Amino acid sequence: MRLILVGPPGAGKGTQAVHLAAHYAIPHISTGDIFRANIKGETELGKLAKSYMDAGNLVPDSVTNEMVKDRLSNPAFGDTGNGFLLDGYPRNIDQAEFLASVLNELGTPLDAVLELEIESAEIVTRLSGRRTCRGCGTSFHIIFEKPAVDGICDKCGGELYQREDDKEEVVANRLNVYSEQTAPIIGYYRSAGLLKVISALGEVSEISARAISTLG
Repeated sequence: MRLILVGPPGAGKGTQAVHLAAHYAIPHISTGDIFRANIKGETELGKLAKSYMDAGNLVPDSVTNEMVKDRLSNPAFGDTGNGFLLDGYPRNIDQAEFLASVLNELGTPLDAVLELEIESAEIVTRLSGRRTCRGCGTSFHIIFEKPAVDGICDKCGGELYQREDDKEEVVANRLNVYSEQTAPIIGYYRSAGLLKVISALGEVSEISARAISTLG
């Protein structure tokens, strides 16, 4: 199974990626992991990416594309024989077209692109209600996963706080950025006949079962 997972921030892509990768026995490949591995390994691409990041600039598509290409085609990894699950890439049409050319060269076209669909209002509720422990980093939620004592971590007794990127106005901006930059790839993959859509509402196990049933 060669799969891309798409959806807005807060749709649960990371959680579902873990379950789907295990079910299909394929590696879960996220751009974040690729970046960290290249920077830690001090590869040429890693050094190049770090130079942009250290300067406070976004890493250009050209560098990200080459990192993904290396991860998918480098025999040193040797774990993509059964396929792969891409999470966080591609983020725009140019990246999608680059990925298509790489997979065409490798003779390993995509099987599907799975969109986790969810209303923006639900995402704002999910993310803006999240609280994180300053001590151990455990996450809670003021509606869905309340701590035993308000504002106090169940695990270590640390203070719970709202991260800056979980504040409602920041979440709204993240959704706008997603809509402008990443959502167009949904139309791209729909036109290619690869898009499959499921609801991202429900328990984690329910969503996983829904995804597997849809993907086959």
